Amino acid sequence: MEISNQIIEKHGLKIDEYENIKKLLKREPNLLELGIFSAMWNEHCSYKSSRIHLKKLPTKGKHVIQGPGENAGVIDIGDDDAIVFKIESHNHPSYIEPYQGAATGVGGILRDVFTMGARPIALLNSIHFGAPDHPKTKSLLNGVVSGIGGYGNCIGIPTVAGETKFNETYNENILVNAMAVGHAKKNKIFYSKAKGVNKSVVYVGSKTGRDGIHGASMASAEFDENSEEKKPTVQVGDPFTEKLLMEACLELMRDNSIISIQDMGAAGLTSSSVEMASKGSLGIELELDKVPCREENMTPYEMMLSESQERMLIILEDGKEKAAKKIFDKWDLDFVVIGKTVNTNNLTLKFHNKVVGEIPIDALATKAPIYDRKWIRKKTKKEKIDLKKLRKITIEESLVKILSSPNHSNKSWVTNQYDQMVMCDTAQKSGSDAAIIRVHNKDKAIAVSVDSSANYCKSHPITGGKLIVCENWRNLITVGAKPIAITNCLNFGNPENEEVMGEFAECLEGIKEACEFLNYPVVSGNVSFYNGTNKKNIYPTPVIGGVGLINNFLKPINHILKKENSSLFLIGKTFGHLEQSCFLKENYQIFDGMPPEVNLLNEKNNGETLLKLIKNNLVLSSHDVSNGGLIVTLSEMAVLSEYGVKIKKPKILTNLFNYFFGEDQARYVVEIEKKNTSKAEKIMKDNDIYFENIGYTQKEIFEIEGELKISIKDLFKINNEWYNKY
Repeated sequence: MEISNQIIEKHGLKIDEYENIKKLLKREPNLLELGIFSAMWNEHCSYKSSRIHLKKLPTKGKHVIQGPGENAGVIDIGDDDAIVFKIESHNHPSYIEPYQGAATGVGGILRDVFTMGARPIALLNSIHFGAPDHPKTKSLLNGVVSGIGGYGNCIGIPTVAGETKFNETYNENILVNAMAVGHAKKNKIFYSKAKGVNKSVVYVGSKTGRDGIHGASMASAEFDENSEEKKPTVQVGDPFTEKLLMEACLELMRDNSIISIQDMGAAGLTSSSVEMASKGSLGIELELDKVPCREENMTPYEMMLSESQERMLIILEDGKEKAAKKIFDKWDLDFVVIGKTVNTNNLTLKFHNKVVGEIPIDALATKAPIYDRKWIRKKTKKEKIDLKKLRKITIEESLVKILSSPNHSNKSWVTNQYDQMVMCDTAQKSGSDAAIIRVHNKDKAIAVSVDSSANYCKSHPITGGKLIVCENWRNLITVGAKPIAITNCLNFGNPENEEVMGEFAECLEGIKEACEFLNYPVVSGNVSFYNGTNKKNIYPTPVIGGVGLINNFLKPINHILKKENSSLFLIGKTFGHLEQSCFLKENYQIFDGMPPEVNLLNEKNNGETLLKLIKNNLVLSSHDVSNGGLIVTLSEMAVLSEYGVKIKKPKILTNLFNYFFGEDQARYVVEIEKKNTSKAEKIMKDNDIYFENIGYTQKEIFEIEGELKISIKDLFKINNEWYNKY
């Protein structure tokens, strides 16, 4: 078959890339080989537009066992315990087919974790939808939430934390980012690097079908008006089979049978075989007649590019095949030796006793294109908003407007669809700053959280990148965890657009700076480009997933007020920054201006001081101050409690709106029992941090002196009605 320009374009390749392929092969590729290059050279698999920027991120630290480059990152939490975690996107499939797109996103990220030898212990997600009144939003929301819950609940992994946001920037391109966290023993981590020649290459799991073909390529292209036609490229998941596959793999991992193991994720059998061979500087020879297929007359092209779910590729030690097959037979899964490692450094594909494809491994991996794309820096407007020119509104009206808005309403409609307590180690579930998972049968725990802020990143990408890392860091601090490391999912528009590429480059500058200062390395992640439709790109939306450690775990710390007549302290200084605030967005539809500044020294000092307060058992509850400012933070602390607050008017800022709704960073609200206030104040003074005693807790009433008085029951009703109506 002659390869035309139209066929090249249909495979997501540029003409100059095709010319490069011919040079590497020293001949024309056949259609199978073209499909394989298409899979390995697309943005989703090759990171060709992002790699030069990703190299700048800090990836090492004293707790880091494995950084980026493997299926997932690994950190050391002591006592020979390791935590394995990663976040990935499934944006395009979830927009086309929300249930299966979200479900297979969860399935894929779980395989990334248990292929490393870890038993998954928690799932998280970050999901972004268009405007609530957009005609597609409601069905997409229902489908995605059902898909996440359906897969996680069936496989028996708790979904413990996440975020759900609405913004018209996602009207035609929603975001579905799934994160998985697993627990392993430090000396039993498994990697994907192939070793040795003539070792058996084994296919395990489900049979191969025609679902998901060119799924990775679809994820590396913008949507257009024909996106509905791409439904056949969405994978179909089966959580019950995934559960069997997970147990079979973990059972096989108990001995020393496995040399390397790789999930068949994006680009399926192609990417798994190429990645294993590339890392081991070996070749792989596959006999495609032996691939277990669930559909008749599948071609080599379809087998190599299928993204059917619940499949793994394993390279075994000599003589271990029989015992391994016995395990997979017990779990009623396919186990077939489909090839072997070879010393040719080629991917050799045989079908009906003929070589149907032969490609040098390095042509698919290390020689894939790397682009240093042109980009431009964001031009910023630093104009301040003059509150005096805006229509008059009361503090109570402003608060009600925010708490009843889609982005700040109670999200229990979402989280109630997820099983959060299965496995019985969830010590704190969704709704707090971070979820807490006990390390099984140990007196320690991990805290996990995901965060994003597209508006901050759109207005000033460098500051936005810093802000998300700091927000995530604070969320772990508030529950008493020492932040250890992060994973990131970088959701952006078309990288061929200089403005979009600038947003990406600058956001990474901010992420890098914050991670370095806070000793918070990046150990895994994913880049999702081409999030847009008909040349309209989404806002830059990097999502940060963080993991922290709680040693000597006794009881969870959360943000719910605990006692009457406790003292309330505000840690961190308030300057009253309102640009990009929820106050201006929800009350005046003003979206202009710079995000709040980030002082990393204050972030670190204030956070580490709060950890000292928690360690000394002085904190009843704590909550970081972020979207909505101080008043929304206090409302969230009160709304699920039987206690309200009585807050004094500030002496430092004359404008109450700046004080109560400003979104200045590095701040926390802390509840401390009256008898412990002098001890707490001493620790804060000794650590040279700014703090204020802003008031105290009281029964049932939320009050700001002379400005606002509302019952907690009414506050709860206001906060819960939007989702119920929607």
